[in-house]
Amino acid sequence: MYIKKILLIIVILGALGMGYFTWEIYNTAFSVNTAFNNEVAHVFIPTNASMNEVMEEVGPLLKDKESFVLVANQKKYNTNIKAGHYIIAKGLDNNEIINTLRSRNIPIDVKFNNQERLEDLAGNIANQIEADSVSLINAMRDPEFIKEVGLNEDTALSLYIPNTYEFYWNTSADQFRERMKKEYERFWNESRLAKAKKLNLTREQVISLAAIVQKETAKVEERPRVAGVYLNRLKVGMLLQADPTVIYALKRESGDYDQVIKRVLYKDLELDSPYNTYKYAGVPPGPIAMPDISSVDAVLNPEKHDYYYFVADVTNFGYHKFAKSLSQHNVNKAEYVRWVNSQGLKR
Repeated sequence: MYIKKILLIIVILGALGMGYFTWEIYNTAFSVNTAFNNEVAHVFIPTNASMNEVMEEVGPLLKDKESFVLVANQKKYNTNIKAGHYIIAKGLDNNEIINTLRSRNIPIDVKFNNQERLEDLAGNIANQIEADSVSLINAMRDPEFIKEVGLNEDTALSLYIPNTYEFYWNTSADQFRERMKKEYERFWNESRLAKAKKLNLTREQVISLAAIVQKETAKVEERPRVAGVYLNRLKVGMLLQADPTVIYALKRESGDYDQVIKRVLYKDLELDSPYNTYKYAGVPPGPIAMPDISSVDAVLNPEKHDYYYFVADVTNFGYHKFAKSLSQHNVNKAEYVRWVNSQGLKR
């Protein structure tokens, strides 16, 4: 009788112990383990990350780091860490957090526009995806890749059409440029190619002209008219004489792309550069900046008119006054020069 009681006690204690152990396992895996107040938290796991690197990202979001590591090891997550961008919802338990980090890499929106050089673009993209600016610029400037897409060093920026694109955060530099190649080919559809051909321009020339148009006016609705002016000049063999190309040439010559030049001087027009459209005829050898789609389409769909000249309208800032004759343009220009002088702009 005494032995039976002992055995019964042992069984009861074992059951209690097992129950407690089971409860601890359940509690470790399935109890809420988030420590942030927002509805969600964004986590970025680097390529080839170690568990320590994962914890640097995830740890600050957890109530109990040790229980998370324990469950991660049990689920063998520590040996199969996947890079990417993950969204952890408030109120998740360890099991749910690990399942999220295993299989729910969420794409991000990558945006870019108005870059003047590939170096600027690489820096911009590096702030949005995992690839660093060095790997990106090396990929963008790869001579074999540039040749493959039918461009050269001067026109390489043309490949990158400004827009918002969906990427995985852990996209590599090579993957980024390959995606941009596909987007470039998709952008230049039959309709756009036909319009470029009708204008007797290549894709690259359209982009280069669009960059000038964009630099000339920030008003999207005015861009087709400005484009029409330059196309009219090209048709009759006039020099484009676009101040933004001179500004770009000055920056290129000095290597200082950060300088701000608000006024082009007569001496600047003598700079011997293929980008100086006061000295060299036709479209520059490459874009002076990255034009957005509205500027490209303005060139492809220009306003039909007889204007050959334009100058900033000081009575309606942001817009321009257009002229069909040089005499009328000189009247408009004189008004602009008087205003500039009144502002004391030396450069």
